[in-house]
Amino acid sequence: MKMTWKKNVSDGKSKKRPIAFNPNLPFEDVNTSSDANSAAEPLKEDELLGKDGGSIKNTDDEAEKSRNIAREFEAQGNKLAEEGKYREALGKWEAAITLMPEKAVLHEQKAQVLLELEEPWNALKAATRATELEPSWAEAWITLGRAQLNFGEPDSAIESFDKALAIKPDSVEAQGDRQAASHLVKRRKQLHTTGLSANENRFLVGNQG
Repeated sequence: MKMTWKKNVSDGKSKKRPIAFNPNLPFEDVNTSSDANSAAEPLKEDELLGKDGGSIKNTDDEAEKSRNIAREFEAQGNKLAEEGKYREALGKWEAAITLMPEKAVLHEQKAQVLLELEEPWNALKAATRATELEPSWAEAWITLGRAQLNFGEPDSAIESFDKALAIKPDSVEAQGDRQAASHLVKRRKQLHTTGLSANENRFLVGNQG
């Protein structure tokens, strides 16, 4: 399997989504009262908060700080992966995912590293999440197909490679990996016709690149 740590992830399709915060805003609903004087002080304070955007600004600052920390973890993970330190890279990306769970590239890179660490089931789950977040990203489908192939599911892998090719028809990686998956399916059928057990339908696939 060819490992690549791409900077131009998803060809611009990977969206940076803000983290969803649920802050306890410093104001509550104020019931209308005939006693205007009793409600005047808190209403004035709330209105000022609303006008200057203090609470919203604080929330935005926290979100941006979290995104910056996540980007630092991601960059550290990229460097570690390039150095072949896959377990350490995984830890950095896991930390980044905690802060930016909807960034597809983190899940896709996590899946690649898990394949290197010979954890195909966990890789399959991570790659599946990447395709859920970025269904139009061909590389995510390629990684999912490789995870399925390594997990011993060549039929599912072919479907994933077909989806990748539908998005990116000229992908050499998807074409080559689809051929490998097709070869395994044909081999399985040949084994069945020779009288071997019908359970002989799972294959462990080594590195393709």
